[in-house]
Amino acid sequence: MTTTKLIPRTASSQEQPLLVKTLLAQSLKYEPHREILYRDLFRMNYVEFNQRVRRLANLLTDEGVKPGDTVAVFDWDSHRYLECFFAIPCMGAILHTINVRLSPAQILYCMNHAEDKVVIIHEDFLPLLNAIKSQLTTVEKIILISDNVYQNQEVTVPDGFVGEYESLLKTASDHYDFPDFDENTWATTFYTTGTTGNPKGVYFSHRQLFMHTMGLVTYICGYEAVPFHPNNDVYMPITPLFHVHAWGFPLLATMLSAKQVYPGRYEPDLILKLLTEEKVTLSHCVPTILTMVINCPGIKQVDLSRWKVIIGGSALTKGLAKAALELGIQVYAGYGLSETAPILSLTYLNDAERDLPFDEQVEFRTRAGRIAPFVDIQLQNDEGEAVPHDGHSLGELTVRGSWMTQGYYKETERGEELWRSGWMHTGDVAAITPDNWIIIADRTKDVIKSGGEWVSSLAIENWLSQVEGVAESAVVGFPDEKWGERPNALVVLKPDFVGNVTAETIKTALQVHVANGEINKWYVPDRIVIVTEIPKTSVGKLDKKKIRSEMKSLILS
Repeated sequence: MTTTKLIPRTASSQEQPLLVKTLLAQSLKYEPHREILYRDLFRMNYVEFNQRVRRLANLLTDEGVKPGDTVAVFDWDSHRYLECFFAIPCMGAILHTINVRLSPAQILYCMNHAEDKVVIIHEDFLPLLNAIKSQLTTVEKIILISDNVYQNQEVTVPDGFVGEYESLLKTASDHYDFPDFDENTWATTFYTTGTTGNPKGVYFSHRQLFMHTMGLVTYICGYEAVPFHPNNDVYMPITPLFHVHAWGFPLLATMLSAKQVYPGRYEPDLILKLLTEEKVTLSHCVPTILTMVINCPGIKQVDLSRWKVIIGGSALTKGLAKAALELGIQVYAGYGLSETAPILSLTYLNDAERDLPFDEQVEFRTRAGRIAPFVDIQLQNDEGEAVPHDGHSLGELTVRGSWMTQGYYKETERGEELWRSGWMHTGDVAAITPDNWIIIADRTKDVIKSGGEWVSSLAIENWLSQVEGVAESAVVGFPDEKWGERPNALVVLKPDFVGNVTAETIKTALQVHVANGEINKWYVPDRIVIVTEIPKTSVGKLDKKKIRSEMKSLILS
């Protein structure tokens, strides 16, 4: 597997390479006067955006960034981050999106491993950088970001920094001829964390990002899986842009010159304000963020009937889906990995399913989606044999497609393990229906083997989400002398139900579903512990490793 960062284009090639700059060029062709805005602080149109992208490329060139160099970005979801999404790859450099929720030690590892040369950082994250600055081995220049410039407030640039982002852009030229090069040249890199060892560096080429964008266009603009029409829709991410390219939607929205809204630091009241005042119609986020938004005071006084939200990162439970649909929010599920850029599937309701009442649609909307165009998925058993797509048989999801990472940077053996037998192994156990719905059962390491049955922790969490008073839950398995393993649950209650709902009342509610034949007895957890908060990873997923540790101490105490 090659890890070459920059591949020169051969002089004899007459085909136009599939580069990120090709996506950017589309933004000026049809609707260049549509807006991109940041909070309530900054607005621009696509003409100005393209000028700023070129100014940033000139700024970085002046600071010594060359093709193949890596530029790290620490920022909230902003127009500046979007400019980095284009300027850095288009000049032949590599964008390293920093996960600001990692520990300083993990960030240090990632930056040194990626060999970051220049850092662009919002002042809110300076404490993170200051904690590791003396140990960075390759960083030469640092550029400061501050929102104070939009509020006519003083900006203090630390000693040794190049300067402040906006001031530097103003002095840079807006003329920059982005070069051609081989489409397999690296465009982005970021790091994905596991339960053990250091974070792993995944990387994506210009061709892979281009093809991922074409896959999204086909699925949501063509098949209208999650309908998105740039003439009518307004896009606002509520996923951090460092998280797998914000699922590819900023590249798509920019190519289509759709109106875009960037909320910066996530504040429920501001998100709600932007939703209503800017008429946002499409967002994506993890379940935790949607839960936060729908629990805002006054949410029922706001018309959210045009808002479409894609949920990823963790499973969309039926309880959350019902709560969203009751508010008029059209909620969908998506599935993918850091290694897959990430889209592998999205909710697609066919003609018959689209006409079902919402209560019946919930069953489909909470699946992991239908397999996306241009993605090939096969279920495999432990022996690597294909498992039938009959909706019942379980196997590990293995995938192939035009936008999957080739491996892990500087870790050839781990990359070969990821791609063993020519398929990327996701580590997720699932069933696939004959009509291409993916039904995730669990991570391979989280499946609970109880009494000869494979019990899905996700399925139990789904049932718990529908118990009155339950806001959130997490289920893990523990060894059991009689049954091999048994499920145990952490549960967070909705504020109005604290003190009124107990572990026993929750078990009783589940037993009703057992009596009705909806679930089997293995799905009722042995222990249910009510807590105020459930541990999450840096990207908002349930942290099953930490949950097991905390649950073990609770059980043994």
